[in-house]
Amino acid sequence: MTDSRPQQPSPSWSSPPGQAGPAPLLLCGARLTDGRTVDVRLGGGRIEAVGTAGSLAADGRRACGTRVDLTGHLLLPAPAEAHAHADTALSAAGDGPVPDDPDDVRRRATEAALLQLGHGATALRAHVRVGDVAGLGALTAVLRARRSLRGLAELTTVAVPRLLTGVAGADGLAVLRDALKMGASVVGGCPDIDPDPAGYVEAVLEVAAEHGCPVDLHTDADDPARLSRIAAMAGGLRPGVALGPCGGLARLPGEVAARTADRLAAAGVTVVILPQGGCGAVDRRGVAPVRLLRSAGVRVAAGSGALRDVSNPVGRGDPLEAAYLLASRHGMSPEDAYAAVSASARAALGLPEVRVEAGFPAELLAVRGDTLSGALSLAYSRVVVHAGRVVARTSAVREYCGSAAESEGDPGLPRQARGPT
Repeated sequence: MTDSRPQQPSPSWSSPPGQAGPAPLLLCGARLTDGRTVDVRLGGGRIEAVGTAGSLAADGRRACGTRVDLTGHLLLPAPAEAHAHADTALSAAGDGPVPDDPDDVRRRATEAALLQLGHGATALRAHVRVGDVAGLGALTAVLRARRSLRGLAELTTVAVPRLLTGVAGADGLAVLRDALKMGASVVGGCPDIDPDPAGYVEAVLEVAAEHGCPVDLHTDADDPARLSRIAAMAGGLRPGVALGPCGGLARLPGEVAARTADRLAAAGVTVVILPQGGCGAVDRRGVAPVRLLRSAGVRVAAGSGALRDVSNPVGRGDPLEAAYLLASRHGMSPEDAYAAVSASARAALGLPEVRVEAGFPAELLAVRGDTLSGALSLAYSRVVVHAGRVVARTSAVREYCGSAAESEGDPGLPRQARGPT
């Protein structure tokens, strides 16, 4: 029986994470989106040089095994996962409530991150519930998973309390502050479920300002007055505010949605949409109006949302699928769709920009294909680079049986080339 669980990368691909720094690496024969075929040299976790194919030979000091042949692959900035739920991931198969045993949460969070890393996401933001009966147990487990992933992917956590106002909210506020002291790096929450949504947002922004943390709120955004107030309160907050999935915006009258989008743009709020399906209540699905938001000047990033939990039992957690859906169903160009899961997603997470140019971070994804549209259509084989080292590979080969025409001397059907993977 084949084991379908994600496997950690072989140390022979590049230096193991325990070393002081990644071994120098030469990516050979990769294709860029502008059509050039190049070699890319990586060192110290960054891109050292980009040159025409064959022009960047590894020098004599570089160890063997530092060349990766990317012939037939398109080389891209790596995507980032802007909205995941680590504590509920991979729980759809179970009966009853999501298991809250810390070891089970840690195992599922780790496996989910590795699945998403295999898809290409080298940075992930995970929303984790805190407070109520579970207390800080789930967050503790996800932070343990983050430590085990060090050197493979960057996992940051969003503390998500249930209530923050009234008598019950006092405990939520205390737990939220404890979560940030423990290591959660983003203040989150769901204002829609609090009896006082505006008070909830005020509490979140106050705690975020105290700790100098970004804010990432989970909201359906179906109340334009509430959303406008959130935008007014969040305007100018540094290091930034993200809202998602905001599917309710698509259900508002056009003029109302347009005015709300203008207010979000003016406040500098990022909207993180979920093209692959929602998360949270299963009856509140729908994708935010991408064109309207972008035309208003709102930064739109795309995340995966639920990864095989009750909200989406078939969720893949694949950023390239999110980009494919943005292009195929929401009218975005392949370039803009991929930017939503890469450049915009990284910006939403407060990460530095990545380009396939010298001096930029070596966070890269190689996908078999010649063009971006082709890669989004058939993104099977992938090579993932994080901090200058290969951390994941996925290889796929399609084969066909012989045809009657071949046996009669006809050249037959075209075959998929068996290039290096």
